[in-house]
Amino acid sequence: MSQIPGYTYGTATVPRSPISLEEFELLKKTVLLTDKDIAALRQAHDVLADQVDAILDVWYGFVGATPHLLHYFTRRSDGQPDTTYLDRVRQRFGQWIRDLTAANYDQAWLDYQYEIGLRHHRSKKNQTDHVETPEHIPLRYVLALTYPIYATIKPFLAKKGHSAEEVERLHQAWLKAVLLSVILWSQPYVRDGDF
Repeated sequence: MSQIPGYTYGTATVPRSPISLEEFELLKKTVLLTDKDIAALRQAHDVLADQVDAILDVWYGFVGATPHLLHYFTRRSDGQPDTTYLDRVRQRFGQWIRDLTAANYDQAWLDYQYEIGLRHHRSKKNQTDHVETPEHIPLRYVLALTYPIYATIKPFLAKKGHSAEEVERLHQAWLKAVLLSVILWSQPYVRDGDF
């Protein structure tokens, strides 16, 4: 079991994803995720392993400098950022990078993506960390953050001396994997039968 607070990947406390593995295979085909992309993601895992904190510094710098995003990490009582909450989410976000690039997209991974979506949605937001921040992150921001998460990773993928072509291959595989995550995270926001 991980020492990261609230990281429940692969545990019985995570609800089963309403998306079956067969449906997930169709999503992978739809975003053109191939075996070559899986290999590229695993290569990216090695490239990014010692850079996760620096990546999170960039992402948290962006969120911290963007008041309408930082809002979702602020206490309702006084409007101030909840630093404990920010730290716990940061640790889990770092593990998400590791999990995403490990590319072991099995039932446990699929279930945890559903859990992540629930934790952004009013159905479970704030429960994991027992905080009093805004109760819901609108789907528009979950979707919009796909681009910064995609764009800002490229310099980190380029830091280990790979050719521009190799870096682009890693970057495209990263984009496909991020899109898969975000699609799965959006499921709690969609009416039954519409996902």
